[in-house]
Amino acid sequence: MLTRSARVVDCVAPAARRSTPLRRAAVICVAALTLAGCVQPWQQFHAGQDQSAIIARMGPPREIHQLPDGGRRLMWPTQPMGTTTVAADIDSSGQIVNVRQVLQIREFNRAVIGTWTREDVLINFGQPAQTAFFRLSQREVWSYRYVENNITHLMFNFSFDTSGVLRETLRTPDPLRDRDFRRF
Repeated sequence: MLTRSARVVDCVAPAARRSTPLRRAAVICVAALTLAGCVQPWQQFHAGQDQSAIIARMGPPREIHQLPDGGRRLMWPTQPMGTTTVAADIDSSGQIVNVRQVLQIREFNRAVIGTWTREDVLINFGQPAQTAFFRLSQREVWSYRYVENNITHLMFNFSFDTSGVLRETLRTPDPLRDRDFRRF
């Protein structure tokens, strides 16, 4: 009896080994489909497409800004509570130049202190989540919610002098999502 059951096990094992490539293929397909579902809406558009493609997918933009080269920037913000703003640069002929999510540290770091104005920040990042004026320092601060490294919820703050020129930037914890700040 032991010998016979051992033969049965031997017969089953090669069949299981033969199905391993099929199982691997199935796992790879499931992983690929899962990753395909992670593609963000702004990653589905390419330079040269007509602006109607992005408007059909994303809906009408909430903000439209004129660019110096005659084009326009269409924006789909999720502020004041969200952490993303999709911006699509459209050339004068109505073609997409680029599409990106602008509320991220790489984009914020493009701001030039002493050169950028409120208008530059508005065109590049859209309407802020919050604004505040500090009388003692005579500074207006615009704050944008964002997620850094897909983990940490922060606010990126732009501080302007009374003439509207950017004088300082600062990252702070998002008081709505930081447990230590919620009680204040």
